Amino acid sequence: MDDVLVLVNNTYQKDEYGVERKQSTNKQIFAQVDSATRAEFFQGGRNGLNPEYRFTVFDADYGGETVCQYHNEQYSIYRTYHVPGTDYRELYVERKGGTNAKESTD
Repeated sequence: MDDVLVLVNNTYQKDEYGVERKQSTNKQIFAQVDSATRAEFFQGGRNGLNPEYRFTVFDADYGGETVCQYHNEQYSIYRTYHVPGTDYRELYVERKGGTNAKESTD
């Protein structure tokens, strides 16, 4: 594992007025970083995706998060793959609208 990936877990809780507010918790984990393969890029493009990276992480570190941060950029996790016979999971990510906005300071 050669780099640090931040997994973002977003939950929503109601405040005293009944308005749902986003609560984000971040978890840093180690990951092996690779660019998306050519095949992944073209297959993803057919499905309206824009693959950028493949992160290989320990399976126990991943808890179903759908957003991650890498080098202060936010990415959407669109697909995961458990590598058979190992303790690793591959996370395939893309940048898209809605995950790239800077966090507001409500």
